[in-house]
Amino acid sequence: MIRFNKFKCLIYLELEKEIIIKIHNISKQYRLGQIGTGALRHDLNRWWCKIQGKEDPYLKIGDTNDRSTKATSNYVWALKNINFEVERGEIVGIIGKNGAGKSTLLKLLSRVTSPTTGEINFGGRVASLLEVGTGFHGEMTGRENIYLNGAILGMTKKEITSKIDEIIDFSGCERYIDTPVKRYSSGMYVRLAFAVAAFLEPEILIVDEVLAVGDAEFQKKAVGKMQDISREGGRTVLFVSHNMAVIQKLCPTTILLSNGEFAMKGKTEDVIDLYLSQSVLNNSVYIFNTKVSALKIAFVTKLSILDLDDNLMSEIPIGKQWKVKILFTINEKANNLIVGLGMTDMFDVPIRTTWTQPNNYEPGNYCATFIEDKIKFNQGQYKLIIGISKGASQVIEYLDKDIFLTISDAVYQQENTIINNKSGFIVDQMKVLIEQI
Repeated sequence: MIRFNKFKCLIYLELEKEIIIKIHNISKQYRLGQIGTGALRHDLNRWWCKIQGKEDPYLKIGDTNDRSTKATSNYVWALKNINFEVERGEIVGIIGKNGAGKSTLLKLLSRVTSPTTGEINFGGRVASLLEVGTGFHGEMTGRENIYLNGAILGMTKKEITSKIDEIIDFSGCERYIDTPVKRYSSGMYVRLAFAVAAFLEPEILIVDEVLAVGDAEFQKKAVGKMQDISREGGRTVLFVSHNMAVIQKLCPTTILLSNGEFAMKGKTEDVIDLYLSQSVLNNSVYIFNTKVSALKIAFVTKLSILDLDDNLMSEIPIGKQWKVKILFTINEKANNLIVGLGMTDMFDVPIRTTWTQPNNYEPGNYCATFIEDKIKFNQGQYKLIIGISKGASQVIEYLDKDIFLTISDAVYQQENTIINNKSGFIVDQMKVLIEQI
């Protein structure tokens, strides 16, 4: 835009941002059942409709991709009407529940499979790391696989040779680099595969949850490398992970998928807040499946979140006292049994834990009550973890999935409370009572 005034001429140049990936109306349909590619009569029907210039008849049917519900159709939409753009040099996170369509989207972007409808436009060479060992030949050595992967990415032998020392050094697999990769551990596979993908300079790097296989030291190196190649090389990274702390650290922008559909793209903090709010079950009672657990020495049957007057609480105001009741069953006489209640934030960072004293129990039904009357927690969602062990070493029951405690932003006035800033780890601050019922 050019703007003139009486005294001077101001020139504003608005540069268009370069779009390196453009996804337009992408959908991917699969047929459920043992034969995933479809039946012959369906293929003939599709072919006949195509000859007549008609739309594929099976594009009009199919369930939404909700893995937790019973299917009503033989077809399912793993992805449905996905549209977004990615700019050159962006690091974009992709999050969502299991089955949301994240891996399917990355396979489409990596050209492992083709979309049922829609189109994807790229502005550069793509390298992907989707599964452990993807693109590696087990009988070839690590060094030979580096050249193989580089050739697949379109690199010349000279280009690969110029980078090979950096790749080997970054992977930390120098001792085994001339050993067939079939003898590598899964962590070594990932180290070498990521090093190849990162150092052979693709314009677009696509990384699935596979990095979780690596150890903590390598994950830190990998995250740092992805930041470097985006910041210094202007390359684009698409990163899928269930680790919200890593997503928040690495990705300024994040995409949320839900049941195969596009839910949101925006600032990472806002997208994570939406994702976590969808994940939280605002319940005060959790019932656990006892069919398999009944074979154990002891197992948990129910957890309830209540106030001190035994009223069920789906949300607890800041500062209000609360308690957790855990019902558990003991099948046989158990000595030195310990019941524990842990608490983490939504990024799985431990905040506190409380254990009962080791005790001997006869078979029967019991209730363990953990009472919180000292600590005032910040507003937000927290995860609860239940554990039963025999002594300090033999774990009998461990439940750490989908048990949530919600602290609301309403303030409950109470004196002598301790503010918890979630920066420390609190041990044994709760009162614990156990009684047979």
